[in-house]
Amino acid sequence: MDETIKFIDAVAKLIGVIAWPAVVVFVLVRFGSSFGEFLASMGEFSLKGAGFEASAKRKQAEAAAALAAAEVAKPIGGADRGSVSRDPRTAASVVAQVATPRVIRRMSGSKVLWVDDRPTNNIYPRQALEALGVTIELALSTDEALATIRQQHFDAIISDMSRPPDPRAGYTLLNALRAEGDRTPFVIYAGSRAPEHQAESRKYGAIGCTNRADELLEMVIGALSRRDR
Repeated sequence: MDETIKFIDAVAKLIGVIAWPAVVVFVLVRFGSSFGEFLASMGEFSLKGAGFEASAKRKQAEAAAALAAAEVAKPIGGADRGSVSRDPRTAASVVAQVATPRVIRRMSGSKVLWVDDRPTNNIYPRQALEALGVTIELALSTDEALATIRQQHFDAIISDMSRPPDPRAGYTLLNALRAEGDRTPFVIYAGSRAPEHQAESRKYGAIGCTNRADELLEMVIGALSRRDR
């Protein structure tokens, strides 16, 4: 387990500061043939080339590496035991499907507010979105989030559910926004993706709720790709 955590931290640092071919080489060594298939599942892929298409492939690779790290780092337990994939090919498949070059271009310049009193829990999914060109701002409380939203425009909002002393802080924030006429796409990223909680989140006006980084990415990218520019 210590080795896995060290690997995840190393990937995160590589994504942030080293040219992308080094990231790919590193994860290929760590994941071996599984990550080779990961790259193959992304379609035609070349370290050479130039222009937006090559840039988009780089963004896809970095996002998929961060997404794979998010899934490895997330503990499996509770009612959703077994629902988290440990196969890096899953991350590659999700990114290749939802973050196409056309979608990446459309998302360019988008801003997301991420509300969580423990932002260190979400480092890797944040890096996946940032790799695709999304700017993310953090808020640690409902009050801070509301103050920030009143001063800036965001294209989507991600929130956890429980922030002391409010066990339903995600819905408290969502209700406050909707009462003010704010219709910004809203996603709950918390400890459950049970059908009843997904239905409840939609009833409150959210896109949905999940505890899986790949599903979170799909929801947020879907919202950002439909935004008005």
